[in-house]
Amino acid sequence: MRKAFQETLKKLIIKNQNLVLLLCDIGVYSFNSIMKKYPKRVLNMGILEQSTVSFAAGLSLRKFIPVIHTISPFLVNRAFEQIKIDFGYQELKGNFITVGASYDYASLGCTHHCPEDINLMKNIPNMKIFVPGTGLEFNQLFLQSFKKNKPNYFRLSTDENKKSQKVIFGKANIIKKGGSLTIIAVGPVLNFLENFIKKKNCNLLYYTSIRPFDKSTLKRLKKKTKKIIIIEPYYGGSILDNVLDVFKDQKININTINVPFEFIRKYGNKKDIDNKIKFTEKTIKNKLNELV
Repeated sequence: MRKAFQETLKKLIIKNQNLVLLLCDIGVYSFNSIMKKYPKRVLNMGILEQSTVSFAAGLSLRKFIPVIHTISPFLVNRAFEQIKIDFGYQELKGNFITVGASYDYASLGCTHHCPEDINLMKNIPNMKIFVPGTGLEFNQLFLQSFKKNKPNYFRLSTDENKKSQKVIFGKANIIKKGGSLTIIAVGPVLNFLENFIKKKNCNLLYYTSIRPFDKSTLKRLKKKTKKIIIIEPYYGGSILDNVLDVFKDQKININTINVPFEFIRKYGNKKDIDNKIKFTEKTIKNKLNELV
């Protein structure tokens, strides 16, 4: 995904004179060539995340389109107040693109973990939130939304789905229809489900837009749905209120599978952590079978 982001931004900077990319000492090497060509619009701000967000807000007020990029905990956690006040409250146009996701930088410990990012950003009322499952999906979502007059948050991760979907801003994809079980998958978790859904009569909805949340597609499956399982690659709950709102007048069984709500104290690579917290294809398949 990160490579797709880099290629997309390089092309857009050439085409859009009002686009400004601000880096916080992360990913600088990948933008060296374009930085030399456009030194006033591709800037390494250093380890100054709060100041970078406020600087970006000033650019937005001057009709530029800022893109801020760094690791998720350094941006979402460290500069949350600036994002909330400078962009959310003032309703400014801007794009926040993070890497690291929940624990992609597992070897660097808790300071580089951020499974809470989506739930935090949902607390900014007008923030648009996207969790693409592949680099191509990021490209589609970014091109559809980066010029809109709202702040946008894009969550990139090292995990990718094997197949890209044609995704549309604010819309869910129906991957499979059938039965009274509806599985809602968010972003890069489809690989966990490929073998499971082949053998089950179920509905599979795929979401890459957390806000705006597509209620209309979910409502199309409302009458036949008796049980819902939500699978998210971070702390759970980000879309639970939206799902409950759709089924508020109907008895429904809802379960969630997500990164457990606890500190991860183990070091290692991402795969090590996946196994530790039981967020693998095998463990999710077992959990699904138990719930079904």
